[in-house]
Amino acid sequence: MITTIGEIVRGDATIFPPYLYEAYQSTIRRAPHHPLVEVPLTLSELTGPGPRISRVTPDDADLTRNAGTGGEAIGQRIIVTGRVLDASGAPVRNTLVEVWQANAAGRYIHRRDQWPGPLDPNFLGIGRCHTNDAGEYRFLTIMPGAYPWRNHPNAWRPAHIHFSLFGDSWASRLVTQMYFAGDPLLPLDPIFNSAPTERARASMIAEYAHDVTEPEWALGWRWDIVLDGPDATTFEDAREVGA
Repeated sequence: MITTIGEIVRGDATIFPPYLYEAYQSTIRRAPHHPLVEVPLTLSELTGPGPRISRVTPDDADLTRNAGTGGEAIGQRIIVTGRVLDASGAPVRNTLVEVWQANAAGRYIHRRDQWPGPLDPNFLGIGRCHTNDAGEYRFLTIMPGAYPWRNHPNAWRPAHIHFSLFGDSWASRLVTQMYFAGDPLLPLDPIFNSAPTERARASMIAEYAHDVTEPEWALGWRWDIVLDGPDATTFEDAREVGA
């Protein structure tokens, strides 16, 4: 189902957040006020990246040690895994999955992130992998911290991990955020709550998985990503990927 805001087309209203969601103050400035202009795709947008973007190594999926410093990131180790599925529930094989996140103190390595949470020299906060033949991805990382973001008084973003998925072209990129079950900040977060229905919000929440947990090493979380159809995961406007 396609919905419109004036003449602005947006995806399924039961899944996708609206372009303009006043509680998320950045959308007031960013939401389009005029009809969108369709721009023909160029050859570079119609090809790649998929598995051809560059050589992805197993080390890329270990965010605890991929900073190249020889040290290990500080924080609670977690394993995040799940399947990437199409609308029919079939696995999506060999798709490129990228993640980025804050460190255990809720700090990103970014010049605009200036809140006084400590940086971790052994944590870049980025990783990537390809899905296997069963559509499965797997990352070893640390539990990201909450952080303040000045959207409203005493505003804190819940712990979350950004996910980006590529198909066989740049234009096929989908971006979303994964949250953690039981986080008390979820009911207070305008970005999470801009997803219009309970089902849409639930599609972004990972569940604790004791069968994924490794004894005396790391807690396990499982989160499946559905690319399309009635059970689709909620994805976001590419212009909002930084929050």
